[in-house]
Amino acid sequence: MDNPDPRSLTDAEWRERLSPMQYHVLREAGTERAFTGEYDKFYDEGEYHCAACGTQLFYSTAKYNSGCGWPAFTKPADEEVIEEHRDTSYGMIRTEVRCGKCGSHLGHVFPDGPPEQGGLRYCINSAALIFTPAES
Repeated sequence: MDNPDPRSLTDAEWRERLSPMQYHVLREAGTERAFTGEYDKFYDEGEYHCAACGTQLFYSTAKYNSGCGWPAFTKPADEEVIEEHRDTSYGMIRTEVRCGKCGSHLGHVFPDGPPEQGGLRYCINSAALIFTPAES
């Protein structure tokens, strides 16, 4: 992105930069339907970046098939690229995950991931991600 501070973008600027689904997920904390996202059953080697600002969020080595219907990761690329917030919407108590650079909604993190890899499941919307393949 060409703006050094994506948190300063206006709503109109976000709407111009993002597809309607990306805007719904990233800026309105929406979600895509389970099992419909581009990266749910996608396991190529590479990196996943924030679709709003381009920040590197996850490595493919942390991705696994959780069966939840959304891309699942055991950990972020770096702890500082993710912000966590308490989410009490829809009568549930969850931990929302946002991009640390632009504040965009990515998904949620749950304590039911693989125990041998830290026990966390970062359940992330495909619409919030851009995949960059590993260089061969």
